Amino acid sequence: MNADALASLSFEDALKRLETIVHRLESGEASLEDSIGLYTEGQSLKAHCDAKLADAAARIEAIQQNDAGEAVATRPFDPVSPPNQ
Repeated sequence: MNADALASLSFEDALKRLETIVHRLESGEASLEDSIGLYTEGQSLKAHCDAKLADAAARIEAIQQNDAGEAVATRPFDPVSPPNQ
């Protein structure tokens, strides 16, 4: 799967493809060369899913910092309010 195709996948579609790859690898039905390719694709899909989850988490919560820049709490993400309010 090329980078453009991967970037266009939703989290759900990437996760489904990753589950298919895991099943195929666990079943032992793939040749060694196919297994290496599937593993590589799986790593890319995992990274894509991790990035999607991190982005979602960042949009849900904003970190509140004190004057020293230390994290003291989190609050629900509000795209209208600046992060330090």
